[in-house]
Amino acid sequence: MATATHSASQRVKVRLVLFFTRGVSLKTWDDGGMFEREVALYRRLQAHGIQVTFITYGDASDLAYAGRLPGIRILCNRWGLPARIYKSLLPVLHGLSLARASVYKTNQTDGACAALWAARLWHKPLIARCGYMWSDLAAHSGPERQNEAEHARHKESLVFHAAQRVVVTTPAMRDYAVQQYQLSPTRVQVIPNYVLTDLFYPDGTDPVPNRLCFIGRLGNEKNPLALVEACAGLGTELVMVGNGSLRAAIAEMAERLGVNVRLLGNQPHTSLPDILRRSAIFLLVSPHEGHPKTLLEAMACGLAVIGADSPGIRELIRHGETGWLCGTGSASIQAAIQELLARPQLRAELGRNARRYVLEHFALDRIVEMELAVLTEVLTP
Repeated sequence: MATATHSASQRVKVRLVLFFTRGVSLKTWDDGGMFEREVALYRRLQAHGIQVTFITYGDASDLAYAGRLPGIRILCNRWGLPARIYKSLLPVLHGLSLARASVYKTNQTDGACAALWAARLWHKPLIARCGYMWSDLAAHSGPERQNEAEHARHKESLVFHAAQRVVVTTPAMRDYAVQQYQLSPTRVQVIPNYVLTDLFYPDGTDPVPNRLCFIGRLGNEKNPLALVEACAGLGTELVMVGNGSLRAAIAEMAERLGVNVRLLGNQPHTSLPDILRRSAIFLLVSPHEGHPKTLLEAMACGLAVIGADSPGIRELIRHGETGWLCGTGSASIQAAIQELLARPQLRAELGRNARRYVLEHFALDRIVEMELAVLTEVLTP
């Protein structure tokens, strides 16, 4: 597969245009510490002869990232237009590059309509990629997001039915797309999130005793307050990387319960391996996930991981083999923490198995081959 795909990219120059998530810019990636992780795939595709263009929602300041993205063309809102107008006119404003492209790809469903309009205008094939199922996540996030879930279902149906391929990150997402939107299974491809396993790896660093780690948004969807409450009375240090609406509430709860919490805010992606390696356990106790990159990165570093027995997490953790599952309530989380802290040999075994699992399933080289295969299928008459 790899040889045939590579040869195809050499015979006919493939020009791939990636449409960013609505409202997201290169600066957004950079500020959130995600820049290097997000661009790694496209740098690797360049090495296979793919010409890459990014269409972002940033202003002209996004053009300053050209030095960090050699060979990748950056198209952005250099006119400073209001966001809604830019989104509406995007297929025309960037028309010259879009007309010359071979194929369009979305990064997430939110913002994919701009790619769909461009595909119809310029008669190009569309790969509708989504790292999480927007409608399903919103539907599981409480009554306040039900209108959003309905809106997302409308967008997903529109885009998925028009796309030549739908790319999702898990088999559960594929089953949801096929059943919810009556899609042919042959049009829905699973390509998991990748891990930079040459960056996230165990290096022999001794973790700080009783240090726990969480990386993610500090919002209700990640269940961070239950995690803080679970640490009460354990004498642990909880390092939390990320920002969000619950930051102040987390600090207040930690002070009230006497929990040692370090709120580090967003960190560069390249700083995360050291933070992980210095921790004894990584935790992700969300009630619902898509295909969580931070969990996989922790596993790649050889950490023992505790995850909630919830969709998107339970598919990645084999309980007692590659990690430890618990409930989403603070009592269940606390019991899992106590169990693993008391059993260092089990933690080491879980970490070794987790690293092996990630190498086998989520290393970047494997994902690149899958991406190239989809491009070949879409572009082959």
